[in-house]
Amino acid sequence: NNRAPSYLNDLVYDRAAFNTWKYRQYFEFDSLKSDTNISVRCTLCIGRKLLSTSKNSTSNLRKHLACCHKNVKLTENPQDPPTDMTAVKLDVRATGLSAAELKKLVAAYIVEDMLPISTVDSESFRRIVEKIPTKSGVKLPQRKSFVGYLEREYDKMNSNLKATLEEAEFVSTTADIWTVNNKSFMGVTVHWINSTLQCNKAALACKRIRGSHTYDVIGAEVEEIHSSYGLQGKVIATVTDNASNFAKAFRVCQLCHLESESENEEGDDEEPTFTDVIEALSTASGDAQFSLPPHYRCASHTINLISTSDVDKHLNSCGDTKAVYRSSIAKCSALWTKASRSTLASEQVEEVSRRKLMVPTSTRWNSLYEAISRIITIPLNELNPLCVKLGIKCLNEREYQFLKEYCTVMKPLTVALDILQGDECTYGALLPTLTSLIKIILFLDASYCMLQAIKTCFDAVLDSQEGLLAAATCPKFKLRWVRDEHRREYVKELLITECRKAAPATENTNVSQIPASPAEIDFFEFQNQPTESFSAEKEVTDFLRSGYELEILNQFPNLKKMYMKYNSPTPSSAPVERLFSLGGLVLSPKRNRMSDRRFEKLLLMRYNHCFSPKENNKT
Repeated sequence: NNRAPSYLNDLVYDRAAFNTWKYRQYFEFDSLKSDTNISVRCTLCIGRKLLSTSKNSTSNLRKHLACCHKNVKLTENPQDPPTDMTAVKLDVRATGLSAAELKKLVAAYIVEDMLPISTVDSESFRRIVEKIPTKSGVKLPQRKSFVGYLEREYDKMNSNLKATLEEAEFVSTTADIWTVNNKSFMGVTVHWINSTLQCNKAALACKRIRGSHTYDVIGAEVEEIHSSYGLQGKVIATVTDNASNFAKAFRVCQLCHLESESENEEGDDEEPTFTDVIEALSTASGDAQFSLPPHYRCASHTINLISTSDVDKHLNSCGDTKAVYRSSIAKCSALWTKASRSTLASEQVEEVSRRKLMVPTSTRWNSLYEAISRIITIPLNELNPLCVKLGIKCLNEREYQFLKEYCTVMKPLTVALDILQGDECTYGALLPTLTSLIKIILFLDASYCMLQAIKTCFDAVLDSQEGLLAAATCPKFKLRWVRDEHRREYVKELLITECRKAAPATENTNVSQIPASPAEIDFFEFQNQPTESFSAEKEVTDFLRSGYELEILNQFPNLKKMYMKYNSPTPSSAPVERLFSLGGLVLSPKRNRMSDRRFEKLLLMRYNHCFSPKENNKT
């Protein structure tokens, strides 16, 4: 058998002369005949004729093509390397990174991975950097010079962000206070939708605040942060959690603003009054009146309170569920405590469940649901022997069944929380999510307290015009989530009315004017041609009949503007919570000597992806 093994064929094929031949694509390597000859098959011949040729010569193959396929127009293999060495062009361009490119790469590594700035002084790190090809004389700067470079990059990022926000017509913000290491920080993020219907976000501040977190301090800080970026009149709403100090800050400041406007309207006909400037400037900051945007409460935090407080009160108030609820949760808590404090217990749990148990946290209710769900995945006949090994009380059949029903009832709330806390979730998803949640709870027919709590806590939101318009202008929702026909007509009329408010500027441009000279205009009295009274209704009707892709809004300019306005807020304050999560990684215990201002700059550069081109284009 003259056929060689496959690896030998590949070796011979790679070393053969016809491997670099310009017409080799018309022949296939078949086998090795001897040390100098090989067999190939012609792909142009019927039946693929077998030919013999030398490894170092292709004359037989050229003769075969000239005799048998002289009428075939042969094409050269474009992948062949040039045989003429004079045709080879050498790349004499300068290689290596410049000083600016090297600093940018190192800054991206330090900021994105949240490393100490002193990393640039590390000898091992500098030895690694020295292996990077650079231009002659380029070296990594020391720590002090590198800090100055980061300061300049932060100023550049801040200027670009202000320029971007200046072009945005509608924005929204989220705000919260974070306490860590006996320090308090005010975090604010901004959100907007650009002309390409892309959702954008950025961090505005993570500012150190001192003293008590009273409503006037919060109001002053929020207004100052908005003012520093020129957001007055652009902020559609500010989303915060349900903390009483935040709620009071927005309630009092908005009331003061409305009262001052009404006083100005009533006093238009009165004589002007004069105020002592020195007295006004010497007024305490706490007595000042602030103007804050509308306040939206975090929907995720509200659902969190319903899942914990309201459900807990209901289960403890009913005699049938109180005993089994307390006993089952107590036994689960004992299991969590044992598995989290003992390595031996953790190993025994992992042997039975094939994975570790989750321990719930007080700040995230989903963790309680997920922790209980992890326990009930273990069959009762395996769970109770495990409890015996760990020395804790076993679950009986009634308690185990209660935990299963608890997870079944609570699962819709976890799904709603995951939707509302998504990165790309807009305010238009709030009402459809709540409507679907209520429908699922009614179907379960076992959660009357949850249904009442949702209707009570979201009473103002379910009928808000902002929420209805935000959902109706979302192409994927429109009016499909509205079940009641009368409510559907109400939302449609609301949509048409709001569309008419935005329509006149665009409708008047379509009116054809009669050409006339200046003399004719002075002589004749022309009346303005009336605009179409049903243009807004037609636009809304066509929109409701169109597709469900987001890009469909480009065909409806008035509705697109409404979408950008009412969907710029987020339904939850999760973005600012993510800012604090990153802050915990930057402000580590080993970096306790970092100044508050430097911490804020590094955190904002990390959140806004200052050195990441893809993310930087979004912000």
